[in-house]
Amino acid sequence: MTLSTRSPSALSAALRDIQAPVRHELGAVSQELWRVVSADVPLVQEVQEHLMGMKGKLFRPTLLLLSSAVEERTQPRAVTYAAVIELIHLATLVHDDAVDHSALRRGMPTVNSLFSHQVSVIMGDYLYLRALKELVTLGDLEAMRSITAASNEMTLGEMRQLSAFDALAFTESDYETLIRAKTASLFMAACEVGALCGAPQHRDALVRYGERLGMAFQVADDLLDYTEGQEMTGKPSGLDLKEHKVTLPLIAALREMSSASRARVETLFASSEPDDEAIADVVEIVRDSGGLDYARRRGEQFASEAEEALADLPDSAARSSLVDAISYVVERRW
Repeated sequence: MTLSTRSPSALSAALRDIQAPVRHELGAVSQELWRVVSADVPLVQEVQEHLMGMKGKLFRPTLLLLSSAVEERTQPRAVTYAAVIELIHLATLVHDDAVDHSALRRGMPTVNSLFSHQVSVIMGDYLYLRALKELVTLGDLEAMRSITAASNEMTLGEMRQLSAFDALAFTESDYETLIRAKTASLFMAACEVGALCGAPQHRDALVRYGERLGMAFQVADDLLDYTEGQEMTGKPSGLDLKEHKVTLPLIAALREMSSASRARVETLFASSEPDDEAIADVVEIVRDSGGLDYARRRGEQFASEAEEALADLPDSAARSSLVDAISYVVERRW
């Protein structure tokens, strides 16, 4: 799958087109989010209002709703499940910002910076628990199994990343295991639960689609850290390097770079706070060593595999949107 690059405005229009078959249901998802997390506690209400303003494009709920609609017989409970999926996603972001001590998320202050580290941790727990409470109320054990399994995988992925003592020994296999757990698992759950709500005969195909799409999404996200500046992402280029995170572009480059270049990379990782000059130097090394090109090819392979997973689904507006979502995931990042 070879993809061109579209402008941000064109990509926003593309997302609106992708969401068109489920636009009404997405509006209901936003209402469900408010209902599920509501509590008669002033601090919770204050944080809740901030989080609802931070919520993104509802991409994971979109995948769930589209998956439920491929046979055009989705069930009303799909809206609530879509809200649960978004709550799980929001909870991971709140916890990630607490762990990383991040000040901004999508150009807005994080819960961590606007309130406190303690509030951030507890609010993340609260979002997880409200999602779980809603799953218990719905009473579908298969859907609960899928979503809780994804939550477990995301948590284990974080622990694996924190326990990696020699970052530069991180292999491509290690990386793929990590991103499958941290990112693709929730994409898989969204598509699987969607299938359970309307297209159970396509469950396996949609799970495969979600996995490959999630892998492509994370590779593209990691590439962006090497290719775009703060005006596009809300974070400075090279932030992963600053935080000593090893992603696919660097993994691929390490296999090809000279010993002198590797020494400069090792110097950066030995520094507790690498400066902008050192980061720019390593970004250039990664580019010159073919790391960006390799990661793009691998991301495109994941994207192609996601499209192949949809081959046997019936023609429908929802299927067309799932296909278009693949290009959107890749192009919005590259």
